[in-house]
Amino acid sequence: MKKMIFISLAILLLCPVMVNAAELEKMKIAVAANSKTAKASVSNMAAKCPYYHIFNNKGELIEVIDNPYRDTSRGAGPLAANFLVERDIDIIVAESFGSKMIDALRNSGKTHFEFKGRVDDAIKKVLKLN
Repeated sequence: MKKMIFISLAILLLCPVMVNAAELEKMKIAVAANSKTAKASVSNMAAKCPYYHIFNNKGELIEVIDNPYRDTSRGAGPLAANFLVERDIDIIVAESFGSKMIDALRNSGKTHFEFKGRVDDAIKKVLKLN
């Protein structure tokens, strides 16, 4: 009986760890950037940046995508946030975020991270924190 209880407890304790590891394996990070190059600077406007650099959980660049909302005059924050959520992005990095974009990200359960500098340095910093 004690052995059965011990095994049950071990399974219950290990399941969240396995689920968390699986989530981290699929994690995707978008960094708002001013250009498509590897040494691009992080954009100061998350919703109106020209490009998003998309990385996997190991910091490997998956793709660079154009931001379709960079020239939007109003409501770019929620639109850009939904665009990134639809692409299964978990963490968004930029120098600054508008309040509407922050609200849209929070409502979707996504994380935002402010960083000033280069895209390659930003991804290193985010991966250290996770």
